[in-house]
Amino acid sequence: MGIDLLADRVAIVSGVGPGLGRDIALALAEAGADVVLAARNADRLDEVAAEVEALGRRAITVPTDITDRDACQNLIDVTRAEFGKLHTLVNSAFMQPPFNHIVDASEEEFRQGFEVNVFGHAWLTQSAVPLMRESGPGSIVFINTMSTRRIRENFGIYTSSKMAMLGMAKVLAVELGADKIRVNSVHPGYIWGDAVKWYFNHLAKEEGRTFDEVYDDVAKETALYHLPGSDEIAQSVVFFASEKMSSSITGESIDVNAGQWIR
Repeated sequence: MGIDLLADRVAIVSGVGPGLGRDIALALAEAGADVVLAARNADRLDEVAAEVEALGRRAITVPTDITDRDACQNLIDVTRAEFGKLHTLVNSAFMQPPFNHIVDASEEEFRQGFEVNVFGHAWLTQSAVPLMRESGPGSIVFINTMSTRRIRENFGIYTSSKMAMLGMAKVLAVELGADKIRVNSVHPGYIWGDAVKWYFNHLAKEEGRTFDEVYDDVAKETALYHLPGSDEIAQSVVFFASEKMSSSITGESIDVNAGQWIR
């Protein structure tokens, strides 16, 4: 990815962890952006910041619980103080509620799912928009999920919250169009990494099969017979962040799943 794509740009990435959040931050840095890293785990943020700086870009860390509106505003205040501008907001924090049927779910389970996946992103976006308006053309990217495309039982709360997040992204695209702020969504399929490996091992034990058999069965659902890693999915965020590549794209979604739904 060319370093000039995001030169002189500043991006916030929420939900930075060892997987997709980290790789999004690194991909943005490789494309030339300075990065503000936000998550609840401060130690993890410091590790990713060191990786960003090794790529020659600035990184600052702001431990943030996005469900706290004051914490969201603090994140933007620190960004303003350090950089004076903000061009890209990546809403990648998420909460996976318990696997349960909607009809059996408790009020607390519902509230937990929506607190991060909907309200937290709303609070952070509200806080970020004024600085983005001042900074010129901008891009907000919501990291969504394949669960809004493929409806399965036991994912009811998660799917419902992510559907709400998708609707919010589309409405924001309309509301912020006059400000030249584009809003789009990325929908990964299975993200190849430790969490999916654990899940496939779990399925293999439950179903009396080998790990490779489980992987092959899922991979066969894709056109490319491949489960993308988080580093591959991160490139779609760079695409949406880049004015050069996606200046007229807003209110859209891109599925990064090796062609899983076309087969």
